[in-house]
Amino acid sequence: MNPELRSHKWFLHNNIEVRALHQSALRSAGFDMDAYTGQPVIGIANTWSELNSCNMSLNVIAAHVKDGIREAGGIPVEFPTFSLGEDLMKPTAMLYRNLLSMVVEENLRTYPLDGVILLGNCDKTVPGLAMGAISANLPFIQLNAGPKKVGTFKGQRMGSGTDLWKYSDELKLGKISLDDWDAIVKSLSCGFGACNTMGSASTMNGVLEALGVMPLGLSTMPVACEERYALSKEAGRRIVSMVIEKLTPQTILTKAAFENAIKVCMALGGSTNAVLHLTAMAGRLNISVYPKSFEEAGQKIPCIANVQPGGEFLIDDLDAAGGIPAVMQEIKEHLHLSSITYTGSPLEKLLSHKKPVNRTVIKSCSNPVKAAPSLCVLHGSLAPDGAIIKTSAASPELFVHTGPAIVFDDYKEMLAVVEDPSREFDPNAVLILRNVGPVGLPGMPEWGMIPIPISLQKKGIRDMVRISDARMSGTSFGTVILHVAPEASVGGPLCIVRNNDLISLDIPNRKLDICISQEEIQQRRALLKPVPSKYTRGYLKLFQTNVLQANEGCDFEMLKPKTQKDLEFIEPIIGRS
Repeated sequence: MNPELRSHKWFLHNNIEVRALHQSALRSAGFDMDAYTGQPVIGIANTWSELNSCNMSLNVIAAHVKDGIREAGGIPVEFPTFSLGEDLMKPTAMLYRNLLSMVVEENLRTYPLDGVILLGNCDKTVPGLAMGAISANLPFIQLNAGPKKVGTFKGQRMGSGTDLWKYSDELKLGKISLDDWDAIVKSLSCGFGACNTMGSASTMNGVLEALGVMPLGLSTMPVACEERYALSKEAGRRIVSMVIEKLTPQTILTKAAFENAIKVCMALGGSTNAVLHLTAMAGRLNISVYPKSFEEAGQKIPCIANVQPGGEFLIDDLDAAGGIPAVMQEIKEHLHLSSITYTGSPLEKLLSHKKPVNRTVIKSCSNPVKAAPSLCVLHGSLAPDGAIIKTSAASPELFVHTGPAIVFDDYKEMLAVVEDPSREFDPNAVLILRNVGPVGLPGMPEWGMIPIPISLQKKGIRDMVRISDARMSGTSFGTVILHVAPEASVGGPLCIVRNNDLISLDIPNRKLDICISQEEIQQRRALLKPVPSKYTRGYLKLFQTNVLQANEGCDFEMLKPKTQKDLEFIEPIIGRS
């Protein structure tokens, strides 16, 4: 008999009727309850869906996990969760990240589970799964499905997202044909898996390795490979031991672990979305990381992963060069090496034999791809609570820039204007899209990479300063300032910007300002009238009334603990259904 486990409250209940009810439920599902002697029951939370091609190989992973759980003497129980597919969910999968976390947390609360393996891959499934498991504080390991295969176009290896944005502009300019475009689209549709660039999925799965909750080296491995299957099976074995050892998220996910993850994100030239997700994940443990931990890491850690969009190569190249462990080895003097991982061992022990094997793909801190910071937190009169720019994918000549604002209040209006070849624009202008933040739309879609106006593209202009309270895909690039907080829809300074106001960006000094007086700001604010939401019921109403701003990770206020007591996971009363 194992030591007392959570699942025993169901299956070894002291009331014979209740015990029989629970055991018969698993017996009816095909489990041999005659052989049950109190073994750990391990959940497998699977985000597989045919609506989400990124995650469609997770059923194969689940089978290997089950084998490992059984070998270790556990009982594997797979259950579905909300699958957040960035490609098809509109307006954005970000709108449902917190809901996924709630689905996971409540599955873990209400069912007889002692630990869980989380299976995700596409952008928001990764943090959403983790946030739910963190709140439940049950032992967990997270596994991913890997990056999709690399397609080619005329001999060129194509990067997911990044090359799509690039060639869509080429099509508008007449530099490629419609036949070329069709071939490019097909080359990017190259099977199951996440984006093969350093987008949000690759970033978040990579930082989970650094956090200590994903097997080292797993995140960058190909979708279908024996090593991935072996690590997944081993994770199934390990989660059973974690349950016996009572190795919970609150033990592993310390402030030091999150600082490790942030530093690895910087070294990867990772997605701006990681700022939101790591802030929200840490917030579930009442740990604060924004902005201080990002600012401190940004001062020290350059981008050393030469991967698109900030570099040249793709995720399979990074994997061949040593993957995330090799990147961590290169910055290990900056890491908290005593941090405990899901293995029960400190990070230092796990990294002892990991080294980069290709210095073109994984560079050194003394010879980086891009100098620090990879991600930069800005403050100023336009962003009192902060804004983010991915400097590793921005244009250095625009790091210090002042220009007149061109303001858009609506996404469709913005697209119509910038795609009108008859419209003339000042190339020094600053394009602003507002009312697309967490509350405003709602959900904070990836609309922040405002297209360069077609009339300027025809003149050879490839980048401009762009500002919004939205997000952008991790596969995107340009001098794009995102996550402006507070957002316009809740009265943030973006809401008072007018056309031709001068906007000042100063990345070296971490400043973002509107060049008008505070008195003028207050006068304009007094003229504003609140716009009532059209959402009066349902989840979107719940979202708008509960979502926090970008500087707090866009979590729900009701899900974020405020005291240590709030971290306590409240168990259900076990009895008749």
